[in-house]
Amino acid sequence: MNPEKDFAPLTPNIVRALNDKLYEKRKVAALEIEKLVREFVAQNNTVQIKHVIQTLSQEFALSQHPHSRKGGLIGLAACSIALGKDSGLYLKELIEPVLTCFNDADSRLRYYACEALYNIVKVARGAVLPHFNVLFDGLSKLAADPDPNVKSGSELLDRLLKDIVTESNKFDLVGFIPLLRERIYSNNQYARQFIISWILVLESVPDINLLDYLPEILDGLFQILGDNGKEIRKMCEVVLGEFLKEIKKNPSSVKFAEMANILVIHCQTTDDLIQLTAMCWMREFIQLAGRAMLPYSSGILTAVLPCLAYDDRKKSIKEVANVCNQSLMKLVTPEDDEPEEPKPVVQRQADPIPDDSLAKQEGPGSGGPDVSCDSSFSSGISVFSPASTERVPVTLHLDGIVQVLNCHLSDMAIGMMTRIAVLKWLYHLYIKTPRKMFRHTDSLFPILLQTLSDESDEVILKDLEVLAEIASSPAGQTEDPGPLDGPDLRASHSEPQVPTPGRAGLLSTPSTKGLECSPSSPTMNSYFYKFMINLLKRFSSERKLLEVRGAFIIRQLCLLLNAENIFHSMADILLREEDLKFASTMVHTLNTILLTSTELFQLRNQLKDLRTLESQDLFCCLYRSWCHNPVTTVSLCFLTQNYRHAYDLIQKFGDLEVTVDFLTEVDKLVQLIECPIFTYLRLQLLDVKNNPYLIKALYGLLMLLPQSSAFQLLSHRLQCVPNPELLQTEDSLKAAPKSQKTDAASIDYAELLQHFEKVQKKHLEVRHQRSGRGDHLDRRVVL
Repeated sequence: MNPEKDFAPLTPNIVRALNDKLYEKRKVAALEIEKLVREFVAQNNTVQIKHVIQTLSQEFALSQHPHSRKGGLIGLAACSIALGKDSGLYLKELIEPVLTCFNDADSRLRYYACEALYNIVKVARGAVLPHFNVLFDGLSKLAADPDPNVKSGSELLDRLLKDIVTESNKFDLVGFIPLLRERIYSNNQYARQFIISWILVLESVPDINLLDYLPEILDGLFQILGDNGKEIRKMCEVVLGEFLKEIKKNPSSVKFAEMANILVIHCQTTDDLIQLTAMCWMREFIQLAGRAMLPYSSGILTAVLPCLAYDDRKKSIKEVANVCNQSLMKLVTPEDDEPEEPKPVVQRQADPIPDDSLAKQEGPGSGGPDVSCDSSFSSGISVFSPASTERVPVTLHLDGIVQVLNCHLSDMAIGMMTRIAVLKWLYHLYIKTPRKMFRHTDSLFPILLQTLSDESDEVILKDLEVLAEIASSPAGQTEDPGPLDGPDLRASHSEPQVPTPGRAGLLSTPSTKGLECSPSSPTMNSYFYKFMINLLKRFSSERKLLEVRGAFIIRQLCLLLNAENIFHSMADILLREEDLKFASTMVHTLNTILLTSTELFQLRNQLKDLRTLESQDLFCCLYRSWCHNPVTTVSLCFLTQNYRHAYDLIQKFGDLEVTVDFLTEVDKLVQLIECPIFTYLRLQLLDVKNNPYLIKALYGLLMLLPQSSAFQLLSHRLQCVPNPELLQTEDSLKAAPKSQKTDAASIDYAELLQHFEKVQKKHLEVRHQRSGRGDHLDRRVVL
């Protein structure tokens, strides 16, 4: 510093003392400056006051010499003390050079800067609020200062500033929020602690409504919640808890839409505390905002569904996520579906077509398996967009929801509970909004079929419920439901046309096609027959699925849908099956289900008495497909009490190749005859006179069997038949026996027998072809 320079009105002694390295001498100089400034205040000499402040600032506080800077700081503090309440007029000139010293490399100088600013703020009090942002910015930096003395000084200044803000009603919150939003992303734990402490203070001031600006800082708060320091995490939990209490008190003023996306992101984090807290907020948002959250359902499901598969280590998160999922599902009601209106022949030009509807009609079906499962869902769909929470009509857009559900269901690595939740959602949407949902059925159908191969029975049950609802919903009754085949389905199968409901007829002539066997129940829609076709294709391409889960799947479908329709349609489809081995296996499976399952009790009773045209039609349809397996055909005749025809069939067995598999099936039929299902058949053995062909048929089975346990079982049963000498043919009886039902006279049994011979001839040709190729799998019986 130039000693010859004029620093008036500061005297040379004051200047010399301010530059001294000893604190005591600088303090004496400060007292002299305070005395000098007081005189200028008394004289109202503002010019000299400004000149003193400018000199201390430019020549001392911003000097290159460290001792001069220290003298300038204490001198500025002395000016503020001398000015008293008038210091507010010179705050900018007083504060700026002090804040510049906050960045000084010398820790002692930074400490003196804190001390000087403390004295300035203490005198000015509320007058410093217009300069709050620069003060806050400087303090936020000092909060992370490595020097403990500087940090201690900044904490004193911080508490003073908080007191001033708390007692004032002139705080500029709008101007402060951008700075807070910037500083809240600091990674320094002391800076984070500083930020959190200020948010707590502002939240406690009644005149400051920080809730309006919560969307600006909520993401930063969740970032701080993941800090490694327990104390900081605890403070952040308290802040978030206070905000959530405020939200519950004043939900009408909360900007739910602007914060929902933030919650979605943090609900997917790997930090348990952040995820649990965000999920709790999401739960409250759904319950408080209600249907206003429906437009954001796809994003919420993206965040919530994976949490449902958590184990007990994350039990709390799983439970809250489940509440979120259930609450969101309850928001979907039938009013979200499109109104059911008759389709006009020609659309009037005056009718406006929504852009969304055009997009759905022209664009490809959404929700295919190729949709990205990115957590932010940024490609293709905007998870959330700011929306007003005012009471306006809420439109449920299913495109995004179906994409999320389809994406999670396609992911084979996803947990069982998540897959069940997805299927529950699909079922719920088909129940509540069927007309909207059927737009997505073609894209959902392949993955629903694929889910039948899931390892979990619970998943398969829910999957079958969805498929059954698709197949039976009135909203699915369309002229052309479109192709439902997935890429994994066999292309070699020929597909019959979808039958027209209401058309059925008796299969009494060789020219009758299987189409007339299609189901005719009004409860089934156009998708039902397509479902049956693709289900059988699935069984054909995945034999393990048929072996392990085939019976389970069909039995459940019989509970969910009409059992007669299922057997009717499957028999019709199998009639055209090109893979005869699969057809035989499938018929055997269906026959076992028909004869043994409690779910088919009513259908069995219907077939026992062929007294109606519908039951006769069903028998004929089943019979034609059952011909793929000779033994099952006989068992069907036993079930329907067509004993004479059963006897005629067994007579034809002499022309068939008798294999071990064939005899095994005969063995199983004998075992089945001893079951409760055929109690009525065994009782009819007491009426020898009217059931001669039943006894002949059983003797025919006995002659087919080798000397085995089944042979002994059936032989013992036939030995119990009374008066065996009364066995006579029909010609020798005076009265016609009742072994062939007279009320089923409309059935052409001769034609059915010809059909059986024709089918078995085809099977024989196929076996010979396989034998010629060396891949004949049938095991011959060596007699």
